[in-house]
Amino acid sequence: MKQIMTILITLFLFLPLQSFAEKKDSYHFVLVPKVVHPWFELVQEGADQAAKMLQEWTGSEFTVEYLAPQKADVLEQNKLLKQAIDAGVDGIMLDLLDTQENRPLLELAHDAGIKVVVFDSIPPAGMALTSIGNDFCEQARLASHRLAQIIGGEGAVAIMRGVPTAPNHMMRARCHEETLKLYPNIQIVAQGTDHDDISIAQEEAERIMKLYPDLKGWVSCDAAGPIGIGLAVKDANKVGEIVSVGTDDLPQMIELIKSGVVDSSTSTKPRMQGYWSVISLWQATLGVNMPKHIDTGIGIITRRMAEDYEGF
Repeated sequence: MKQIMTILITLFLFLPLQSFAEKKDSYHFVLVPKVVHPWFELVQEGADQAAKMLQEWTGSEFTVEYLAPQKADVLEQNKLLKQAIDAGVDGIMLDLLDTQENRPLLELAHDAGIKVVVFDSIPPAGMALTSIGNDFCEQARLASHRLAQIIGGEGAVAIMRGVPTAPNHMMRARCHEETLKLYPNIQIVAQGTDHDDISIAQEEAERIMKLYPDLKGWVSCDAAGPIGIGLAVKDANKVGEIVSVGTDDLPQMIELIKSGVVDSSTSTKPRMQGYWSVISLWQATLGVNMPKHIDTGIGIITRRMAEDYEGF
């Protein structure tokens, strides 16, 4: 990664095609996630890594402040966005909870001259914001196809949705449904909603498994869902009977894969998303023409891979 940045910064310093803004002595960026959550702590790790690298390379001071809602509530998230805007920060990296409800704050930030990128999400229609993340639909397809293959293309399955209004969670849920419907002998019998909360996911999984004792498998739309599902499957002594193909690579998720409770997972590479969000905000503050999307790719984690897993 450091070699890549050396090349990028060298090209940037000598690029004659644009008129860049003057470098500042310090930059204050704010990371606003959906909710307090271990996944976003990994995003923060990547953001801090990028800030440290930029500080070493440019001589400017870089600060990445973490402002997280205590629950996945768009009103609470918007209050934090307004707080950042009123503070006059240089840039905001945001994982949207609701494209419609977040939009007025994004427009306010734009009017204030504050640069914004979205990560692990999709910007509101018509807003020219760089997004950093993976192909959410492809991520869901990979998981659903794997589940279908493991259960032999037949049986009752369920989907654990995350935050109902979150654009990335909505897209994964839709693509899970579309993919599973390609298998005529698979029935989607239930969909739970966990609001990106492990405890809620576990309760929802327990409820659905009681309603459908013949359930054969699960797919998820967020990082909390498969952990909650795994805990519920373990508590119900149904390891090996119910297959779960998860999402993301939190340490608890990796342990569930190692122990065989969860089959596998598709990772959104949170550290990489944080890293490139900070790089993108820095370039935007300098007036660089920004790409529409930076694809961080999808990481596949199986039981064999989990043994020596170090994270994306």
